[in-house]
Amino acid sequence: MVGPLEQAILALMIAVIMLGMGASLTPRDFTSALKRPQGLFIGVVSQYGFMPLIAFTLAMVLPVSDPVKIGLLIMGCMPGGTTSNIFTYFSKGNLALSVLMTVTSTLFGVVLIPILLLVYAAGLDIDIPASNIVVTLILLLVPVAIGMAIRRWNANVGALVELGGSALGIFFIVFLLVSWVPRNWAFLLTTPPSVFLGAIALGVMGFACGYGLSILMRQTPRNARTVALETGIQNGPLAVALVVLTFASTQQQEILAVPVLYSLFIVITSSLLTLWFRRIDARSQQTLPNALL
Repeated sequence: MVGPLEQAILALMIAVIMLGMGASLTPRDFTSALKRPQGLFIGVVSQYGFMPLIAFTLAMVLPVSDPVKIGLLIMGCMPGGTTSNIFTYFSKGNLALSVLMTVTSTLFGVVLIPILLLVYAAGLDIDIPASNIVVTLILLLVPVAIGMAIRRWNANVGALVELGGSALGIFFIVFLLVSWVPRNWAFLLTTPPSVFLGAIALGVMGFACGYGLSILMRQTPRNARTVALETGIQNGPLAVALVVLTFASTQQQEILAVPVLYSLFIVITSSLLTLWFRRIDARSQQTLPNALL
């Protein structure tokens, strides 16, 4: 479980991460999004079409407990994580599209996340307190608004806040490694392999679906890499915060296992995918000059 001190630290981290996301936004981003509806469509379909369905399917197929099913659903219904922007940059994807998808999924999430959780939870016959989740999501939009105000007030300060929020997203994973994992090591050792499989498969299948959607929509290789990463990388810190602030301690630990394991393994799978994307990009760069000869 997560203690009171960790809850306070997690809440502060989430606030800073959302502040950084807000600091990355300008009114021009929203007007650009409206001018490029295809990017909005890809973002919404990828995040709230594929990922919840994948989570629901894994919860149905895998032999896991009801709390783990709840954890899978919550993780699958999360918006894109800010770390996807970092991996998109290193994979030489379309960073502007990545930020647009992250922002779009976050804003749409306030409405779509509770609805999707209710719909899919009914299909699994499990209970999720959607009203508590709605309140938490609305509260998390406050630092986003503050971050936007900071960016508008001073672009340089906004850039620093944005950088800090992105870096803290990575630090969050380290924090889980050094705090939650050691104290719950015995619990993790008794956790069934199916839970690990579900947490890992959620991200990997998201990568595949996002990439497949891009190919169907005839996106460029840069955009396809971006959509794949943006789809598979969910906002793990937000999922952890929702679990900690919504569920009682009796269920909390088992539910929390999914977003924690997902957050740990998504860094590994995203790194491997990024290396693969860079290798493909390098090959295409070599092939192009040869084709011109």
